[in-house]
Amino acid sequence: MTEPVVLIPGFMADARAFMPQIAQLGATRQIILLTPGLADSIEKVATEAAPNLPPRFAVIGHGLGGNIAIELLRRRPEAVSRITLIATDPLPEPPQLAAAQEALIVAAKTGHMADCIAQMLPEAALYPAPWRAEVLALVQDMATTLGPEQFTRQLRAMQRRPDQQKTLRKAHVPTLIMAGAADTIVPRRRAEFLAGMMPHGCLEIIAEAGHLPQLEQPEAVTKALETFLSGRLPTLLLA
Repeated sequence: MTEPVVLIPGFMADARAFMPQIAQLGATRQIILLTPGLADSIEKVATEAAPNLPPRFAVIGHGLGGNIAIELLRRRPEAVSRITLIATDPLPEPPQLAAAQEALIVAAKTGHMADCIAQMLPEAALYPAPWRAEVLALVQDMATTLGPEQFTRQLRAMQRRPDQQKTLRKAHVPTLIMAGAADTIVPRRRAEFLAGMMPHGCLEIIAEAGHLPQLEQPEAVTKALETFLSGRLPTLLLA
């Protein structure tokens, strides 16, 4: 029997951020969706979630969800069979960026959520594919559904995220680092840095995708995930 897969969406995203993968992977595996809930730090999310997760599982996280996945790995290394980090930055938020984001919290609470999300995920962070507008519309709808209070909590979690380099360097677990070739938020060089520090890190660059490769190129991402979860390493795409 295959192990369950814990899926953790990124900033201001819900299950729809992984819908293509849920539909495909869920046909043969148990899918567990983990969301931040009411927590405002990565540590709190992991503390609340860890006791409720299975004894053994694979974990896939995107962005902020990837940071939560790393924290789960730190807390329960014996439980994580393999880990996939998509568009994830393991380093702390730069202080100057965190300070600049304070205005977004006020803006979100005063009815300007769409503008805030557009600043956090600008159009240029996605590959200019014909369906880019549809992906951005979904991003906005997910954010609207979650609302300004969740925006504040998740932004705080991002701002306070810990430096996880030590955790990753000690992580002796099969690891897939996935990045969109056109991602401007977590660029390729950061993904290469992340893969390089992990003892069993494998890097897959998704062509014609940006910060949301699982939605921009769902078939390529799902294929890579299926290969990785089956116990094999995906073809290394570095072009």
